[in-house]
Amino acid sequence: MNSPNDLSRRRFIGRACAAVGATGMLSALAQLRMIGAVAADSSPSDYKALVCLFLYGGNDSNNLLVPIDNTNYQIYAADRTVLALPQSSLLPISPKTYSDGRQWGLHPSLVEVQQLFGEGSLALMANTGTLVQPVTLAQYNAGSVALPPQLFSHANQQVEWQSSVPDQPFTTGWGGRLADIVNALNSNSKISMSVSVAGENSFQVGNVVSQFAVNPTGAVVLSGTGSSGIAGTRSAAQQSILNLQEQNLFEAAFGGTTTSAIADSQLLNTILASAPKLATVFPTTSVGSQLQMIARMIGAAPQLGLTRQVFFASLGGFDLHSDQLGAHATLFTQLSQALSAFSAATTELGVPNQVTTFTASDFSRTLISIWY
Repeated sequence: MNSPNDLSRRRFIGRACAAVGATGMLSALAQLRMIGAVAADSSPSDYKALVCLFLYGGNDSNNLLVPIDNTNYQIYAADRTVLALPQSSLLPISPKTYSDGRQWGLHPSLVEVQQLFGEGSLALMANTGTLVQPVTLAQYNAGSVALPPQLFSHANQQVEWQSSVPDQPFTTGWGGRLADIVNALNSNSKISMSVSVAGENSFQVGNVVSQFAVNPTGAVVLSGTGSSGIAGTRSAAQQSILNLQEQNLFEAAFGGTTTSAIADSQLLNTILASAPKLATVFPTTSVGSQLQMIARMIGAAPQLGLTRQVFFASLGGFDLHSDQLGAHATLFTQLSQALSAFSAATTELGVPNQVTTFTASDFSRTLISIWY
């Protein structure tokens, strides 16, 4: 029988994606809850992090993973029409543990992803989504089974992916619930274990742990403040106001939260400034800068008293129509290069098997082209 700790990265993500709003996800979280309960008796010495890289706008996954054997490629090409990628341009991959009898290839811009797959450092999960239950085309057309609300809405599907509950109003994200469960393993944390490099998101909304936003260059700081001159005077006046004994509960809560945020930002920037520089070179793109910051945060985890962390990053622009082929290739190049650099950084930091990075997107483009 598997112990509560026997939950591999691939098994956890597999359950989360294969049953986004059903019992499979709840089972995985139940095992994590058991792990969290053990934390009261023992603090782990190892490190683990989960990194969500969300592709906003609906990634066309039908052009990410494509059948390349002649029979199945011809079916793909006939359905995709003008969106079909040339068969000769696709990058072949060879699954190490499972084959469905077909041959597969990746989008030609995913050169680094092909390499990571070949090394066994990257996996592809197909046929995942936000459905409440498996649905056939006949059932969908007949309206005989439960479906997520607003199935063709980018905004709603983003929330459903990040909440993992597609049939109920949003309350928390599954990354936030995960942080709530395992936060006890961070026995001496100095900042939140839940860090976003892409602003506020639904994925990290929890009941206990709050998400902490940082920029690709460091912690967010208030402009016009500092330790000397006019900036120092402004900072002192601001702190004096925040320290006032407010009678209104909302004002008191705001003062306390703002004070803590300022202190956390100052602490994080101080630690990051003194940390060794990464030798890994990241691409100078938005997603590259975000993942570089996450790598720096992972490197600073011991100084921050963190053994478990949840991160959120994003790459937008996937809501493509007339420029699907050209812009998609550009986005995939950015994604592929950034993932490769981040993988190299985790190896440099000595945690290649302790950091799980996964991508998610609101929905894929339809197989048969609607817009030209």
